[in-house]
Amino acid sequence: MQIVPGVSVSTAGQATVDSSIADVLFDLAIKLEEMTKFHVDVQHVVAALVLSARDGKLDSQTPLSSGNPMLATVLAAQLKSVFGVYGGKVGTDD
Repeated sequence: MQIVPGVSVSTAGQATVDSSIADVLFDLAIKLEEMTKFHVDVQHVVAALVLSARDGKLDSQTPLSSGNPMLATVLAAQLKSVFGVYGGKVGTDD
């Protein structure tokens, strides 16, 4: 299932990220770290994207851009859950 262009999630819950959006995800991580004061990395951004899509805040055609303030606001709200509820742990490697 495509979350946004370049990010998809399998039925098993495994996220796949296209290498073509790596720079955008990194830029978003920096922007979101500044906004939230959390230590945000690319995995956190992907988790926020998945949660936002599941909550109906993003659709599969939402373009990723670090310059989109609405996208940043939506993702920042999800990061509060990622860090508040899950302690920033987003995968089995954490």
